[in-house]
Amino acid sequence: MPSQIGTMSGEAAVARPGRQTLAATITGADRPGMTVQLMDAIARAGAEVLDFEQVVVREQLILALLLGGALPDDISELTDRLAGTCARLGLTLQISEGLGDNPPRPKRVVVTLLGRPLLARHVAAAAQVITDHGGNIDRSRRLSRQPMTSIEFWVSHADVADLRPGLARAAAEAGFDVAVSPAGLARQGRRLVVMDVDSTLIRDEVIELLAAHAGREAEVAAVTAAAMRGEIDFRQSLHQRVAALRGLPTAIFEQVRQAIRLTPGARTLVTTLQDLGFAVGLVSGGFIEVVGPLALELGIRHVRANSLEVVDGVLTGRVQGPIVDRAAKAQILREFAADEGLPLSRTVAVGDGANDLDMLTAAGLGVAFNAKPAVRASADTALNLPYLDAVLFLLGFSREEVEDAAAARETGAAGFAESSLPGQPH
Repeated sequence: MPSQIGTMSGEAAVARPGRQTLAATITGADRPGMTVQLMDAIARAGAEVLDFEQVVVREQLILALLLGGALPDDISELTDRLAGTCARLGLTLQISEGLGDNPPRPKRVVVTLLGRPLLARHVAAAAQVITDHGGNIDRSRRLSRQPMTSIEFWVSHADVADLRPGLARAAAEAGFDVAVSPAGLARQGRRLVVMDVDSTLIRDEVIELLAAHAGREAEVAAVTAAAMRGEIDFRQSLHQRVAALRGLPTAIFEQVRQAIRLTPGARTLVTTLQDLGFAVGLVSGGFIEVVGPLALELGIRHVRANSLEVVDGVLTGRVQGPIVDRAAKAQILREFAADEGLPLSRTVAVGDGANDLDMLTAAGLGVAFNAKPAVRASADTALNLPYLDAVLFLLGFSREEVEDAAAARETGAAGFAESSLPGQPH
C-alpha cells in the first residue's frame, strides 16, 4: 500500500505533456491573508498546485501560479472564481491556458551582481552577456541593500566557463562586481574559506607596521607593492624586507597587534561562517607572531604564516623555517581541505596579491579582493568594494540571513559558541 501511495503522488505531481494546465499571474498591493483567500477559490475546483512563486517589492505582490491535476474540461468556473476573488482583493489577474508543466531548465548557473550603487546599466550589461551566450534568467532575488546592493540571478541554458569571461569584461568596463558559480547541489553544503591576511582580512601590511618602528616603512612598502604586483619574486622581496627589521625587540609584536585594523565586514564574515559550521583558515606571507594571536582572537583554527628568527629577544633580520610563498599557499589550502575532509571544489580562497594566485586558482572559488590587475584577471571573481563580508553574498547568503544569524548568536550565545569552537565537528 505505501508503494501505491508513493506512485500515485509521484504521478500527480507531474503535468504530463498534453495535460491541460493554467498559468496565473497575480499582482497588486500585498496584505496578510491574501494567499488563503486565493487558494480557497482554487481549491473548490480540485486543482493541483504545480508551481508557486511569490515576491513582494515595496509592499507590491507578484504571484505566479501553475495549476494542473484534475482540472475540469470547462475551466471557466475556476477562472471566474479566481477573477472574482482577485477583484475583491484589489488584485490584477492574468491567465494563460496551455499544456504541460514548466519546461526543463538545463545547465543552470548563478550570477551575482554587486554594486555601490548597482545601476540599471550594470544589470543591462550583465543581462546582455547572458543573452548573448544563450542563457535565460529564470528567477532573481535581492541579497543585500546595504552596504552595497547585490542581486542574484538564476540562469538556465548557460555554462560557468562560458559566462565568466564575458561577464568579467562587462563588469570591468561598466564598474560593478560579478560572480558566476554552478547552481544546484554544488552551491549547497559545508565549505572551507581560506583568506590571505595583509590587505585582505586586515587593512594593513604587517611588515610595514614593523618596519615603521625601524624607521624604514617607505622602503619596505615600495618592495611590498612591487611583490604584490608580481614584478619581483616573493621570496626575494621577503628576505629583502625582513632584513630591514634587524635589531627590533620582540616586544614590538604586541604593539603591532594592537595597531592592526580588521577590514570592514571581516568579523561578520568569520563569525557568520562559523555559525554555519563552515571551516575558516588564514594563510599569510606575513608573520605568525602577529597572525597567530589574531586567528586565536577570531576563533580560527587553521592558520599558517612565516616565522621571524629571534636571538636574545631581538629580530635577526632573517626568516626561520619554510617560507609561505605563492606555491606554498596553494599547498596549504589543500592541507586545510584534507584536514576538514572537504574536496577542493568545496573551498573558497580570498586574496589580493600575486602571492595568492596559485591559491585562488586551486580553490573551487577564487575571489580577488580589491586586488592588483593581474590577480583580478586570473581569479574566478573580483570584489572591488571594501567590505569583506560581501563574500557571503557570493555564497548565496542574504543580508537578512546574516543579520538573523547575528541576532540568534546574541540571544543564544552559548549554543553558537559551542558549535563554533575551532576543531569541533560540525
